Amino acid sequence: MPDLKASDSELTVIGDSFAEGRGGAVRADGSFAGFTTHFAQCLGVSGAVLNLGSYGATTQDVVERQLPLALSRPAPLMGVIVGGNDLVTDYDGDRFRRNLTHIFSSLAQPGRLVFTTNWPRIPDRLPSLADAARTVLRERFAEANEFLDGLVLDLGLVCLDLANAPVTADPVMWCPDGMHPSAAGHQVIGTALADLVDEARSALI
Repeated sequence: MPDLKASDSELTVIGDSFAEGRGGAVRADGSFAGFTTHFAQCLGVSGAVLNLGSYGATTQDVVERQLPLALSRPAPLMGVIVGGNDLVTDYDGDRFRRNLTHIFSSLAQPGRLVFTTNWPRIPDRLPSLADAARTVLRERFAEANEFLDGLVLDLGLVCLDLANAPVTADPVMWCPDGMHPSAAGHQVIGTALADLVDEARSALI
């Protein structure tokens, strides 16, 4: 649990185990050096970094538990990586879209830059998945990315396109489970996100 008595963070990230950094290098305290670590280093973030990402979190978990805490400690940079668990294991389309809209619209306020990624081709990498199930998941992920594209445009979010980035086809980018980036994947994603955010911030100056 984060230290709520600490000063407001310069960077806050909410979401699932992707946001948490699972698959990245494990620190001495058991936390993960995921994409957030590389992202902060690339941007020279000097203030506190609050990462609320947690294993297994769905969009509903974020709405109920993480979002209120993030909003109580506003940061100029806010990251959201969530939805994969909804799409794979706990899917309700209406709830999924409603939750994403609520999360991003709550965070996207004046003076704050919100970044995210769309969903990479996870169904193609999941091991031991029947063809019929893989087809359903591919359609679900495609629909989710189309919906997120609309939110990105409507709310002015910064979004890294993992669905179409050629580098994401490299197996080195991913853990054997097919869901989580590897340590190398987290570094690539963190660096690419930092470049996009830096470009977006420069455009505002």
